[in-house]
Amino acid sequence: MYRWEIMRAVTAQRVFGIVRSDSSEEAFRAGEAVLDAGLGAVEVALTTPGALRAVTGLSESRPGAVIGAGTVLDEAAAVSAVRAGARFLVSPSLHPQVIRTGHRYGVPVIPGASTPTEMVRALEEGADAVKIFPASGNGPSWLRDVRAALPQLPAVPTGGVTIEDAPDWVAAGAVACGMGSALTSGGAAKASERVSRLLDRLASAR
Repeated sequence: MYRWEIMRAVTAQRVFGIVRSDSSEEAFRAGEAVLDAGLGAVEVALTTPGALRAVTGLSESRPGAVIGAGTVLDEAAAVSAVRAGARFLVSPSLHPQVIRTGHRYGVPVIPGASTPTEMVRALEEGADAVKIFPASGNGPSWLRDVRAALPQLPAVPTGGVTIEDAPDWVAAGAVACGMGSALTSGGAAKASERVSRLLDRLASAR
């Protein structure tokens, strides 16, 4: 797949899951839970011990899903994640070398930004989308104001997005929301119920 095709798959449902766990085994199980519940894309945070094993495991067990790596802070981490099977890279901050490395291997990159200046710089560096982080520090109305000045911004609010306000973020112009514990906490059964409820809410919002 080309980068634009991967990004289209990541944002198709207007949400992707974020897995951050205490072990690769827990991350793998959490990833399976939200994928089985209906999500098409999941990011495994590299702060998880053995995260790359979870990326590889999910990529192999769910070939139809789009598995990415998050908290990618440098070129070495980017290369390792791609080699482990990650098809998109996410970072909480802006690292041009991560963008260049991902693009070298045909992988889209979503760096983090929290101010309009950082967002514009991310676009100038070639970001495929921009992670608005932490989203909990602002709100959908703030994003709407930002996009009035930057309508070209493919925004992905992450960090504090809830099932209740995810449709509001999308209505404000977000191309997708990244969601972690709001979806994955409490085990597979609860994750399945939350994902179903979220996808229904997003479908109604669209």
